[in-house]
Amino acid sequence: MKYWLMKTEPSCYSVDDLMRDGVSMWDDVRNYQARNFIRDEMENGDRVLFYHSNTKPIGIAGVAEISGSAYSDPTQFDSSSYKFDDKSTKSSPRWFAIDVKFIARFSEPVTLTELKRDPFFDDMLVTQKGMRLSVQPVAKKHFIRIVNLSNNR
Repeated sequence: MKYWLMKTEPSCYSVDDLMRDGVSMWDDVRNYQARNFIRDEMENGDRVLFYHSNTKPIGIAGVAEISGSAYSDPTQFDSSSYKFDDKSTKSSPRWFAIDVKFIARFSEPVTLTELKRDPFFDDMLVTQKGMRLSVQPVAKKHFIRIVNLSNNR
């Protein structure tokens, strides 16, 4: 099992939206490194830290699970959408999506400020200056510690 952090703006799609929906397609990834994580490394059953960005407070709002395998992101073929990519073809898609399943909502987010203050998380990607990647791997030790932090509130 692998562990991931996936960023979303709660005004677009929040952990509450995922809780309501149960399972949702994670699409609109238009960064090659994030795309490669989705396409090449994510597997059914992997765990996800559901991270809210561009909000107050910024931080991890819950846990999800990868549900299934990556597939061609259908939004890249919709010419009426801002997600459209005219260089992508159905036989050779550039972008991929994956389904995520709701597991838990934290009663309070584990904030980015908390993570940055704790030396334990110094090597976690999300705490690095300038790290804007929307999909990133997480060490098991970090995942476990964050879940434990949320449970002790």
